[in-house]
Amino acid sequence: MNATIIFWFVLSVICDVAGQIFFKIGADRLPQSADFRATAAAAARCGWVTAGLATYVAEFFIWLRILAEVPLSIAFPIASANFLAITLASAVFLGERVGRRQWLGSFLITCGVIIVARTA
Repeated sequence: MNATIIFWFVLSVICDVAGQIFFKIGADRLPQSADFRATAAAAARCGWVTAGLATYVAEFFIWLRILAEVPLSIAFPIASANFLAITLASAVFLGERVGRRQWLGSFLITCGVIIVARTA
């Protein structure tokens, strides 16, 4: 795997992490009503949700670039590095408690990612 593809994978993970963080912050600011229309209207006005959507649009095009260069059977497992990155970001940026089992699971997924990446 060349440096350009690694760059695109890193950028994809960064976009996924940022998008999830933006969505979480936005979701925490939405009204807690069960009314779908009120929730949808609030989400449409929420800058954090909009930032999450914009980040995911960017990631969509990054992902297309990756898929143009790398077989899906390799790209998708490598993209699962998001599990560890999002777990870490939720602890660092959102102050969420992450238990040992969550860390272990994320670590094991990352080990699998490394194994798959080395076969490319």
